[in-house]
Amino acid sequence: MEDQNHPLYLVDRDHVNRLLAKETPGEKDLIDIARLLIRYEGFPGANDIKMDMLKTLKFWGISKEELNSRTKKIWRAGFRPGNDSEEIVGSGFDTSDNNES
Repeated sequence: MEDQNHPLYLVDRDHVNRLLAKETPGEKDLIDIARLLIRYEGFPGANDIKMDMLKTLKFWGISKEELNSRTKKIWRAGFRPGNDSEEIVGSGFDTSDNNES
């Protein structure tokens, strides 16, 4: 099977590069890498991004299991995308109702 190109590869590559440069991850960084790991899990391609995400977790000293545990706590504590002004890694789908009546 031939490797596929992910439609969000270029944007995600920038996010992964930013995460690779972080010595100590913040909550948003943990959320971002968790989302990216889910996005690329089972995807037939983008092996460089997948490997760099694993390198990042190793550099941070965090296993996937610990990442999942920590991000669940962050979400339970009230984290929601858009609660800060920084860009969040996501699908880009906006569910808010912006119709002015």
